[in-house]
Amino acid sequence: MSDTLTSGNDSADQTSGTASLPAGSPGRTVAPLDEVDRAIIGELSEDGRMSIRSLADKLHISRTNAYARIERLLAEHVITGFGLRVDARLAGLGTSAYIMVTVEQTSWRAMAAGLRKIPYVDHVALVGGDFDILLLVRTPDNATLRDVVLERLQAIEGVRSTRTWLIFEELDGIGPPWLS
Repeated sequence: MSDTLTSGNDSADQTSGTASLPAGSPGRTVAPLDEVDRAIIGELSEDGRMSIRSLADKLHISRTNAYARIERLLAEHVITGFGLRVDARLAGLGTSAYIMVTVEQTSWRAMAAGLRKIPYVDHVALVGGDFDILLLVRTPDNATLRDVVLERLQAIEGVRSTRTWLIFEELDGIGPPWLS
């Protein structure tokens, strides 16, 4: 991995290793990630508290380059923040389920507001297919899950039906393949 560009293009972004795409390139608003960018994301995904010095040493790049790349990845919203991963079971949320929700087609905006008010909803995704919304819900027990689904979720205007799949076991993510 290198800190410098090998093309002789002086107008290219010196921190990314790639030139910006020409105006009007379909589907891209920022330069694609290069090997160093992907390595930075991979390392920070494993340990978001890693110091810049450790990151730079591990990737064999300068600290200045590491700072500049992280700042660019943040500015371009490739990195959207740094977070904490919690074992839900050990935090007292031992019952997890995916809930598929079918809604009236014109109700997504109102539905999104209602879903934000339901406790224990960990993730919400608008999806295409046989249902419209996929929820990941983590509750302390089955009785609370029942309350979330039958009392709170189905009380939201626009919900046509729900289908609940209990999660028996989860594996840690292997990470996005583009980081490899």
